[in-house]
Amino acid sequence: MAMAGLYRRVLPSPPAIDFASSEGKQLFIEALQNGNMEGFYKLISYFQTQSEPAYCGLASLSMVLNALAIDPGRKWKGKIFVPLCCGPWRWFDETMLDCCEPLEKVKADGISFGKLVCLAHCAGAKVDAFRTNHSTIEEFRKYVMTCTTSDDCHVISSYHRATFKQTGTGHFSPIGGYHAGKDMALILDVARFKYPPHWVPLPLLWEAMDKVDETTGHCRGFMLISRPQRAPALLYTLSCKHESWVSTARYLMDDVPVLLRSENVKDVDQVLSVVFTYLPSNFGEFIKWVAEVRRQEDGGQNLSQEEKGRLATKEEVLNQVQEVGLFQHVTKYLSSANSCCTKFSSHKDNLPDIAASVCCQGAEFLAGKYLSSNGFCCRETCVKCFKANGDKPITVVSGTVVNGNSEQGVDVLVPSFPTKVGCCGSGSSGRMHPKGDDVLTALLLALPMDTWSGIKDEKLMQEMYRLVSTENLPTLLQEEVLHLRRQLLVLKRCQENKVDDELAAPCL
Repeated sequence: MAMAGLYRRVLPSPPAIDFASSEGKQLFIEALQNGNMEGFYKLISYFQTQSEPAYCGLASLSMVLNALAIDPGRKWKGKIFVPLCCGPWRWFDETMLDCCEPLEKVKADGISFGKLVCLAHCAGAKVDAFRTNHSTIEEFRKYVMTCTTSDDCHVISSYHRATFKQTGTGHFSPIGGYHAGKDMALILDVARFKYPPHWVPLPLLWEAMDKVDETTGHCRGFMLISRPQRAPALLYTLSCKHESWVSTARYLMDDVPVLLRSENVKDVDQVLSVVFTYLPSNFGEFIKWVAEVRRQEDGGQNLSQEEKGRLATKEEVLNQVQEVGLFQHVTKYLSSANSCCTKFSSHKDNLPDIAASVCCQGAEFLAGKYLSSNGFCCRETCVKCFKANGDKPITVVSGTVVNGNSEQGVDVLVPSFPTKVGCCGSGSSGRMHPKGDDVLTALLLALPMDTWSGIKDEKLMQEMYRLVSTENLPTLLQEEVLHLRRQLLVLKRCQENKVDDELAAPCL
């Protein structure tokens, strides 16, 4: 019985020139000699083929994020109950880029230019996006030349294939190089099952981008993606993995300002009461603190320089959160009899109480899946301190995780707030992990400043502005808060379906 199928396509040439052809190789050599292939090496090192016919945008973005060495902060593949060579690895993959559009929808319909920009923002990249009706071919050429002469910036182009006489319609792919003499760009086509990488005249690429996407009614364009100066989400991050993120984001961005305008609040405690009382019950799924998880045999009582650096940064952010004035108000409110403490059950403050769950979460993280409570069983959990490599004490939650007939030791490296009392005893008073008051303080600081503009009492409004102002925050905490605020604003765009109308980075 005959089976229908296609094995690649013949690349229409002209206008394109196959990268692997004699002419394509010569263009590469000349562009290399002129210094316009610097970004090529990183991109080609992480070049991937889109895993679904409509995943060109996701494949292009994951390829660029990996080339820029942006840490996704969560696991790609690899299992916990396997040899060390099998993982676990943090790595961008198409299936991890799902915060702005459900993967099933992308699989069926592809993704728009604006939503791919949204995904890049959520992934922690610095993004500058341009539609052709808001840019010029001269500017595009300048950006291509800039990014191809360095390896810290890459261009993703959104274009229509028909301009190149290729089959198909809209497509995304990174630009891997530029030949100044011939004014040609190298497209690293992520649909490698269809067409190989190829050179195209840059004016023709501009023409291919200068087409209206019928789905959105907007012109196509290009985006410049680079790595931020400092990695985002050092300690805290927002998550939209739980379906409740929409209601939580709407509450924080839309409902809180309305509530504050309608209530006659007289002091900071009453402001906090208004904000916290009506928080959605699953808000704990929306803001997370980021922990380092590893299997015990990966390091024992030694930490790599990279682990020590990340842990020290998290500890400094935690320290800085606890030193802001707002933190004192939040702590006072949460400890009061009138506070809605049941809302914060996901942020239990007793470390022994969370040790087992943290280790199981770590095991699930390492296994690459979130299972039911019957999937993993934790035993022999404990909190301990040791001096890694002779340095200051490190707080570790350790546990033995059992899954069927297999077991595995898991360590979670916990940011510790330094105290005068030693952290290694039953009477420990050390801050072993970010608590509910830390997390809520960071969340309040991240809310847009106009959140508080409806407070009727002018003096109280000015006090809230002073408490939540980012201007005088230490640099680390300021960057952390602004990243959370940027995430909030991007998620609000997603919620309101405005990502294709507003491409610029959110105004903070």
